[in-house]
Amino acid sequence: MKKFFLALFVTLTFAASAAYAQNYMVVDSEKVFKSIEAYNTAMTSLDEMAKEYQKQIDDAFDQLETMYNNYQSQKNVMTASSRQAYEQKILDREKEINKFQEQIFGENGTMIQKRIETIKPFQDKVFNAITKYAEENGFDLVLDIASNPTVLYYKKSADKTDAIIALVK
Repeated sequence: MKKFFLALFVTLTFAASAAYAQNYMVVDSEKVFKSIEAYNTAMTSLDEMAKEYQKQIDDAFDQLETMYNNYQSQKNVMTASSRQAYEQKILDREKEINKFQEQIFGENGTMIQKRIETIKPFQDKVFNAITKYAEENGFDLVLDIASNPTVLYYKKSADKTDAIIALVK
């Protein structure tokens, strides 16, 4: 009889645990994004724009190298002031090219801003769809498995941050 009650208790405990278990889902956001044709077109356009800017920068550095090589071949016949002026001209040109490169590909550069502007509507659409699906189907937590696991949506009841903070203190 004790075994029966023990088995019943264990079964009820597992059933209760299952009733309170949180529902999780995973999404491969990269696969979702790649399934949107307009996103693929936008990415191709951004890649082409980046290639064009990179070509401009590469051409400028090639011109700078030619300028430097000309200087190297002529510096023996130049006066000291001419050499100094030419060297300064080379350094100034290099600074200009680096500044242009930073303006295009830097942290707040043209390409970053354009990428954000172009991709944001697609991100909003996908993340809103994920949120809506999760809410309608009772999922508490959504993990993105595309590159690194990233939480995209969670119910507030699934957030145990405060409990962990209380344990740490």
